[in-house]
Amino acid sequence: MTTASPAQRPRWLLPTFAGYRREWLAADIVGGLSAAAVVVPQAMAYATIANLPVQVGLYTCIVPMLVYALLGGSRAMSVSTTSTIATLTATTLVSSGVAANAGSADDALGSLMMLTLLVGAILLLCRLFTLGALVENISGATLLGMKIGVGATVAVGQLPKLLGETDDFSGHGFIRSLVAVGEAFGSVNWPTVALSAASIATLLALRRFAPKVPGTLIVVVGGILLVALSGLTDAGVDLIDPVPSGLPVPGLPNVAHLAALVPGALAIAVMAFLESAAVARGIRRTSEPQIDSNQELFATGAANVAGAFFTTMPAAGGFSQSAVNQSAGAKTQLSTLVTVAVAVLVALFLGPVLSMLPQATLAAMVFVAVIGLIDVTELARWARISPRDFWVAVAVAVIGLVAGLLPAVFLGVVVTLIMVLHELNIPKLQIEDRDGAAIAIHLLRAMYTANALENEQAILRLARDEKVTAVVLDLERQDLITITVLDTLTDLERELGELGVVLRIAALPESAAAVARKTPWYQDLEARGRVHESVQEGLDAASH
Repeated sequence: MTTASPAQRPRWLLPTFAGYRREWLAADIVGGLSAAAVVVPQAMAYATIANLPVQVGLYTCIVPMLVYALLGGSRAMSVSTTSTIATLTATTLVSSGVAANAGSADDALGSLMMLTLLVGAILLLCRLFTLGALVENISGATLLGMKIGVGATVAVGQLPKLLGETDDFSGHGFIRSLVAVGEAFGSVNWPTVALSAASIATLLALRRFAPKVPGTLIVVVGGILLVALSGLTDAGVDLIDPVPSGLPVPGLPNVAHLAALVPGALAIAVMAFLESAAVARGIRRTSEPQIDSNQELFATGAANVAGAFFTTMPAAGGFSQSAVNQSAGAKTQLSTLVTVAVAVLVALFLGPVLSMLPQATLAAMVFVAVIGLIDVTELARWARISPRDFWVAVAVAVIGLVAGLLPAVFLGVVVTLIMVLHELNIPKLQIEDRDGAAIAIHLLRAMYTANALENEQAILRLARDEKVTAVVLDLERQDLITITVLDTLTDLERELGELGVVLRIAALPESAAAVARKTPWYQDLEARGRVHESVQEGLDAASH
């Protein structure tokens, strides 16, 4: 089996197929089938978190996965929906007033298409401006707090279904879900409780003792067989809504709620990229190419844009199905194409069979999947190692539980940016050399608009403490220079002059020097012979 050489196709197309070997084919097929056993029932279950028809989850296993397989750089990552993305989708649809239980189903699905399109468009814009590395600055503490909030909210939201109710309250927040649990206790259906308990026990047991066995597939098949061979429905056990047979039909998004969907789309886009990047890096083998953040932005964004027109949920890389895919031996994204083929067959031929699936079985699958997000052990480890990160995670989790998941995401992003800016604003100076009364100061971190003043004050303190008559400022790292930085350097020379200290500039990169030469101050500094190509040249000039 051969694939087109890099010279015959664009570099961004089928990147994981480069150098494909015939002996990989069997492993890719097995990996794709194994992932399908997990991802197809799991995606259907996650659709119910957002109170959407289960076929929406099934469609998410077709179009976005297909597009990512063609464009993605991770060899084994499986892209559909995740519990975090599904929960944020539910929250967004509820907060914008278009949840399926608050209006017509067509309105909800049209708004879902618009939401998925917005997520894809935001990711593609981030790719256009090469913001991959910037997005990845979102702290691990924010992600941990977000996952705890999602896990608790969704787990509690599934409890009414596990007790025999039909509504899902995950999108309404943790508090409303708790109230719904209390209300559900008044109408408990014990056969449903028994089925829920058996499903959860089966999933947990297989995860613990037989992790390679697809537990989701086992409980789905078991639930359907119980309905077919027993009188569960006569005992009051509810089934999922009928699943239509056929492939997703193209359609147009509903723009009526566009403005209300934008905040949620921003939050989902951030989480979709962060989850995808984390999964791609987490499962990458050392022999595989490095993950390119901007390539992942492009692939994930395109997957969401394409999926939007086929009624899919926002998509991102999922760890569980990706891990199954890789552990089964998947070598390239051909395994994902196999998973897509399975999903297509399910959509075409198994709709009537899937319609016999108990609601409680899906709820049990979601419950087990999200309860693992509440990682108390990791939180305790952070409390021991980094109290600041611990409290950030706790704050994001609490805001997620009390105020909702969308405010929690934005709080986490803001806190992360504040922490990053605080770190960048701390001057990092090093006395590089000394020649009599002259010292060379090396900037370990380039000056920019926000940290220019702090660097100026730190240099002045060093000049006073060292009692020097000349300072050679090594600007080797200053590839870019702004007017604010130039004004700060001008002020620094004046302040040093008042202390009787001469400022000399050394090793300024040509790209920055070209900008600096447009200012009279720098032109005058060059004319006075105080601009030098190297630090040593500056020190030599200062000592004469």
